[in-house]
Amino acid sequence: MAYSIIDSCIGCGVCKKMCPAGAITGEKEKHHTIDEDLCIECGTCGRICANGAVEDTFGILCVRIKRKEWKKPVFDLSLCASCRTCVDTCPVGAIGLSVSVAKKKEREFPYLAEPKSCVACGFCEADCPVDAITLTVPEEEPKQAAA
Repeated sequence: MAYSIIDSCIGCGVCKKMCPAGAITGEKEKHHTIDEDLCIECGTCGRICANGAVEDTFGILCVRIKRKEWKKPVFDLSLCASCRTCVDTCPVGAIGLSVSVAKKKEREFPYLAEPKSCVACGFCEADCPVDAITLTVPEEEPKQAAA
């Protein structure tokens, strides 16, 4: 099953712009549609839709979440097996690898290389074979007082 866009769609195009699979089509100010053969069920369209016009695969209306509140992966490197599954499963290429030398052995560890590209799909967390990834809402950095 794929996500679907219901009749309350106003055609703003934000979902189309954000869809990592290119599954959404439609013209500006007209009802958009999701190609179920292309939809990867990441939920980005539902999280970004300000009009509440997206239903998930179970027919439940999605709720908009502000982008700054989208969960991001946090990596527990003590559990990480350096298998690259998270890198391979990320639909937007937001996860990179860094090289670390520990116990005279070089290993690659994942990190969130492109935080603004992350669509909070959770695929990395779900596919990690050693449960080394947890999705959490990033803490907001304190605003600096004007001088």
